[in-house]
Amino acid sequence: MLKINSNQHRPNGQQLTHYGQMREQGLMTEEEHDLERALHFDFTVTDPWHVPGIMSELVEGFDKLAHLPPSVVILGSSRAKPGDAAYLAAVETACLLAQAGFGIITGGGPGIMEAANKGAQEGGNTSVGCNIELPLEERPNPYLDISLGFRYFFVRKTMFIKYAEAFVIFPGGFGTMDELFEALVLIQTGKVRHSPVILYDSRYWAGLITWVRETMLASDKIQPEDAGLLLLSDDPQEMCSIVIEAYQASSCHAHAMNHREQLLR
Repeated sequence: MLKINSNQHRPNGQQLTHYGQMREQGLMTEEEHDLERALHFDFTVTDPWHVPGIMSELVEGFDKLAHLPPSVVILGSSRAKPGDAAYLAAVETACLLAQAGFGIITGGGPGIMEAANKGAQEGGNTSVGCNIELPLEERPNPYLDISLGFRYFFVRKTMFIKYAEAFVIFPGGFGTMDELFEALVLIQTGKVRHSPVILYDSRYWAGLITWVRETMLASDKIQPEDAGLLLLSDDPQEMCSIVIEAYQASSCHAHAMNHREQLLR
């Protein structure tokens, strides 16, 4: 019978260690097996080693966005084309908001994101893009004053949430839905201040709105005020007015609270 030398089938003729030989012969105890794994374990692939990268992204994001003017997050599909109605509406909406004094924050990519960043620059205000690293992700669009790159989705969404006075959501796919419901749940639970969440294109969002009201609300999964967090509009000027009014009301409330605190000191 031919006896095969297992070392002949190892890369570069590598020899097994003492523990490796014992493992292959089935002579290792459980303790010895644990020791061998510990000796050859790469700790750089464990979760704690992601923390420095996460911290780095948070610090860079907070540093670069610390001095933004009041800003609006505009989200939507990366697949929208420059001639599409939604693309043109995003340009107009962002331009109106920029002229009213708001910076514009997007995901930094093509489609609706590009349209909103373009509108921000046309309106003469700060244009921010928070890009995410994906295997097939396109490069940042050319209309960015501040461009940030993220590996971690949740860090990227933290930037959206932290610096948003309002959210304007254009038609989009799973990524847009993820960002939309992230904002909704944080507003619903009081983790962030109440901000307008406006859905553009009532026809596109009609099915979702109906489901929220007739299924979620009707089965007591949410409260009536939760369903009321979603606003619909087909008019860029109307959306801009909603954002301005909400921001003014919020600013007046904050000023009143600060004045009250000073009086109590």
